[in-house]
Amino acid sequence: MNETPRFDAYRHAEALPPLRDDPFDAAVPPIYQTSLFLSESYKELEDVFAGRSKKPIYSRGDNPTVRLLECRIADMEGAEEARAFSSGMAAIAAAVLAFVGPGDRIVTVRHVYSDAFRFFEKVLKRFGILVDYVDGTDTEAMLAALSGARLAYLENPTSMVFELQDLKAIGEAARRHGVVTIVDNSWATPLYQNPLELGIDLVIHAASKYLGGQSDTVAGLVAGSKVHIDRINSEIYPYTGAKLAPFEAWLVLRNLETLPLRLRHHHEAGLAVASWLQAHEDVTDIMHPAFYDHPGKATFRGFGGLFSFAVSDRIDVAAFVDALRLVRIGVSWGGPESLVVPAKAALSISPETNVFARFGVSDRTIRLNVGLHEAESVIADLAQALLAAKR
Repeated sequence: MNETPRFDAYRHAEALPPLRDDPFDAAVPPIYQTSLFLSESYKELEDVFAGRSKKPIYSRGDNPTVRLLECRIADMEGAEEARAFSSGMAAIAAAVLAFVGPGDRIVTVRHVYSDAFRFFEKVLKRFGILVDYVDGTDTEAMLAALSGARLAYLENPTSMVFELQDLKAIGEAARRHGVVTIVDNSWATPLYQNPLELGIDLVIHAASKYLGGQSDTVAGLVAGSKVHIDRINSEIYPYTGAKLAPFEAWLVLRNLETLPLRLRHHHEAGLAVASWLQAHEDVTDIMHPAFYDHPGKATFRGFGGLFSFAVSDRIDVAAFVDALRLVRIGVSWGGPESLVVPAKAALSISPETNVFARFGVSDRTIRLNVGLHEAESVIADLAQALLAAKR
């Protein structure tokens, strides 16, 4: 793996389609804040309905501002196509539902994103779709589980404990078995990992995280081949209403321009804070992909600032969280704020839909998002809080 992260996700930027119909040649794309687009004639309307024209007709399915974001993400991921959604979960649900039906089996990883887990348990199983949870770090176990499956849903790294998978090996095996593969790439972004290059079929982004980057937007994206995106468009997208609004699309487009700079800081500050925590006498474990020896690590060109650590029983977890001053308490990540989520609090969720309880996340585990603060400031806050919470 490269020690220095690369920032070349815009290597195909010249291929990005500008909004050439803007009469003012605006440097920043305009927001097409409209619900519908008018036709000049019967023939023009008929051509749109018949698929002979790509002119937008209704913003639930086709808005120029949203379309520009889709093209941008497709380019960054090296995909043929992309589709934007109103949230990351809407993107996950649409991508999965487009390819599975009653009696099908999904293979996924332990420690999958908590709402994806609830979607699998509460929605898919209701329709007779089977879900197998596999230790993603065990490549042989993952490969064995693919036989007879319809879809494999992956996260590299996984949520909360940041376990890795060998995407290349899984992608190659899945294609031999005819299994559709989906990877949530929100943590690495297209700058640090490109799963499609490894043989994965579809990539998902919760654009609310690093792509949006300002904690002011909820959005989701799916990127992949035209064949796969066309299936999502024809089978699911028009009928769920989970469209992305033009203003949110514009916010993500705006913030993509600073993504390389922001990620460089998250990468460097996150590693500095994780290294400090690793050396602390009351920290018993660091759950950060940079610290793992696993083939899945080789796919990264850099690391985000989100990881977890576990504290010893000498630390009162609630007291530690309450003692933090710079670092705030919050469930999301990817924005400028530095945030913590203690697994102890999340374990209070009902056990039947609690992914932490199902797969044994310790109540000593604390997830940390190192935002755009300086590493030294985050370290100082963590140090005083650990001292204050020591029993």
